[in-house]
Amino acid sequence: MRYAQGGGLTGERRVFHEKLRMEAAERFAQGDENSVIAHDLRVSVRSVQRWRRAWSQNGPRALASKGPASLPLLSDELFAVLERELAKGPVAHGWPDQTWALSRIKTLIGRRFHKSYTVQGVAALLKRHG
Repeated sequence: MRYAQGGGLTGERRVFHEKLRMEAAERFAQGDENSVIAHDLRVSVRSVQRWRRAWSQNGPRALASKGPASLPLLSDELFAVLERELAKGPVAHGWPDQTWALSRIKTLIGRRFHKSYTVQGVAALLKRHG
């Protein structure tokens, strides 16, 4: 499944999708047809077919959410450290002027935490933390 840049499902959307799959699992056990389940749950027949195949192989647990697609690279504690480093200013980290750019913050994260972000990832990180 493809998502917009920085996308993925929010926690509440992930829970919503899991509830749909679990309801489908109950309907599989009752012997309902794929097309009827798809119509009632307002999803594609193809999705119901995939869910039924997973359910028949591993039961309802196969339809449980696997969690977020990726975990944040910087925990809240590490982000607090990053904020302190940013407050020191770019000059303290070796740049010749007092301008923070996303590429510089990306480099700082790599040097300080040994984590690799893209420039877009840095922008999303900063936006997420206000």
